[in-house]
Amino acid sequence: MSTDTTIHLAETRRKIVISVDAMGGDQGPAAVVAGLVASADKNPDIHFLLHGDEAILRPLVQRHSDLTSRVDLRHAPRVVSMTDKPSQVMRNGQGTSMWSAIESVRDGQAEAAVSCGNTGALMAISMLRLRKIPGVNRPAIACLWPSRNPGGFNVMLDVGADVKADAEDLLQYGMMGASYARNGLDLARPRVGLLNVGTEENKGRPEMKQAHELMAAHAEAGSYDFVGFVEGGDIPGNVCDVIVTDGFTGNIALKTGEGTAKLVSDFLKESLRATILSKIAAVLALGSLKQLQKRVDPRRVNGGVFLGLNGTIVKSHGSADATGVSSAIKLAFQLAKSGFNERLAARVASAAATGQDMGVTTQDGTDG
Repeated sequence: MSTDTTIHLAETRRKIVISVDAMGGDQGPAAVVAGLVASADKNPDIHFLLHGDEAILRPLVQRHSDLTSRVDLRHAPRVVSMTDKPSQVMRNGQGTSMWSAIESVRDGQAEAAVSCGNTGALMAISMLRLRKIPGVNRPAIACLWPSRNPGGFNVMLDVGADVKADAEDLLQYGMMGASYARNGLDLARPRVGLLNVGTEENKGRPEMKQAHELMAAHAEAGSYDFVGFVEGGDIPGNVCDVIVTDGFTGNIALKTGEGTAKLVSDFLKESLRATILSKIAAVLALGSLKQLQKRVDPRRVNGGVFLGLNGTIVKSHGSADATGVSSAIKLAFQLAKSGFNERLAARVASAAATGQDMGVTTQDGTDG
């Protein structure tokens, strides 16, 4: 490669700045900084704004020489605890690391923010400082769920932003989830399913039946295929690419899935330690076992995306370790690099202008 070409590539590579709340997680700022180290090692284009108590964070960052030039510390003396009520944080949250991390996105200093902190408080601050995209009624949290699909994941939303959702909200979730799948999973026409207690059209609450009708009617305009009602067993399956539900049901499903994955992993470890014969079998199947462990490890798909806000916010699991934090940062980086939130906002604006409830595509068929 010539010198001129090398210089040109260096000039065209775009630095992506991720704002990180270092103080909100259960495992403390050391785990968050370790996650930054792993992310920085994998991608030279990531830079960080790290928010929290500078006296605690600076020594942690300075232990890693490769990290110091890519981290800008932002002192925030206060912390949002897991027990703080969102209403209290909205009134008194200034000066906390979470507020500071969101403010950096609002001010255009970072392209996305990541926090392991209190979900309700994070959503409250995000809505207060970033505001909803015009045309969105309720924001939603979307997660990636390991599945049998060729891409390896399904999108599910809402998984905890709001316990309530009426038929119009579920329709918007479907539109936003399909947009996320197009950009995040590279699916030109995602299959969308509505989570219910059965697949028959006469099952479920009245709002579910109404949402079924709305989503079917808007499928063509929204550039997705509506597969109808799906059940809990379809969440990791190949029936659809996007699963739509309310935040109450989605959060329970998410936590159940994480607990089950950990149980399977623990049982597998116990069985392999049981006898000499099982240990021999484990050695012979080591490659397959490592692959299985990786696929069922919830840390590697850590990160729920807040959809419907004027900014990209990724909620990491509160108990995330360095691997989990790195996964959440990777997701934020990928979304920021793709310009996903701008595309989603453009789609919502187009839908509002034409009165089609987010069911609009551009002339070339792309999302926004």
